[in-house]
Order: sequence, then structure tokens, then C-alpha cells
Amino acid sequence: MIRPATPADVPEIVNMIRELAEYEKAAHEARVTEQQLHTALFSDHPAAFAHIAEQDGEVAGFTLWFLTFSTWRGVHGIYMEDLYVRPQHRGGGHGFALMRELAGICAERGYQRLEWSVLDWNEPSIGFYDKLGAVRQDEWLKYRLTDEPLQHLGARRD
Repeated sequence: MIRPATPADVPEIVNMIRELAEYEKAAHEARVTEQQLHTALFSDHPAAFAHIAEQDGEVAGFTLWFLTFSTWRGVHGIYMEDLYVRPQHRGGGHGFALMRELAGICAERGYQRLEWSVLDWNEPSIGFYDKLGAVRQDEWLKYRLTDEPLQHLGARRD
């Protein structure tokens, strides 16, 4: 079963974010708190949205996403920040069901893109996305500013 996350899911989502960070060999980077996530998902103007995959009343996985906007297409899209299915539930169709939910939201709302990133060494996920018919965007380089470089650049505003 796939359902929208509720405030009661926040602690479990934070746990899964940490599990995902551990899997991606970046546990030290997962600093999110329950309060931060609650605010992001359930404030008057949410910055992100989440869906939960359940099996027999147990949380099997989640996806967290936010809206993007394409200047070329003139409409919103979805950027899937995280898709995670717990190891004991992998292979049960939960990842597919979560992706289908996001694709359905795109279809219902007229969004024309569903995008995400995957680590280049994560062969199981790459294979999963390839089977869905997703197209790799190899011609684009991903950039990110964080921590001190971000603060340094932001401090230079006049």
C-alpha cells in the first residue's frame, strides 16, 4: 500500500533517511532532525512531500520529493530526492509502487518531468531505473554548494 506520509511518520522517515545515508556510505552527512523534517513536510507551505510504502502494517519504504519548474516546458515537475525500500522488503514491488505513485501525480497535475539522481556505483538502483524506461542524463554535470563555500558566496552579496 502506498499512502501520503503523516506527521506520525516523521520519526520513521528520519530513521529511513539515516539507513539510506548509511547504504550510500555517507552516514555523517545525514543531519536532518525530526523537527526539520516535520516543518518541511507539514508547514503551511511545505517544501517537500513524502509517501510511505507499507506491507502488513509495517513501513517498508518511502519516497521524498519536491516540485521543480521547467522553463523550457513551462510547467512543474517532480524531483525525487529519496527513494528507499528497507532491505527485507526489496524485491516486493514497493519501489515500483512508489515510482508509479509519483508518475501518477505527474499525470494528474500535468507535470512533465520526474527526475532524480543515483550514485554511479549503485548498480541495483541503476538497473531498476533502466527497467522503468528512465533515460540517463549523462550530458549534464551535477553541481552543489554546501557548508563553507555556500556561506562564503552568500556573504558576498552587495
